[in-house]
Amino acid sequence: MEMTVQNGQVMIHVRFAPDGMVTEIGERPPAESPQAWFNRLSEKAGTSYQPLSGGRGLFRLTRDEVDALKAANAN
Repeated sequence: MEMTVQNGQVMIHVRFAPDGMVTEIGERPPAESPQAWFNRLSEKAGTSYQPLSGGRGLFRLTRDEVDALKAANAN
């Protein structure tokens, strides 16, 4: 899944199936399902989410925020 860095922000791209389940998401920890990673990002950084057309969306976070969310999963 695509991940873009722009102006110091990490843009995590999300793709959804027609039923609303997450099929692909960037920066996902290997042990976590796409849906679980999306749910955690939504809980902790939901205000950084931007819905897009065509079953897509993206989160705009700093690298530090992404790394902290991944580290929280490891504990």
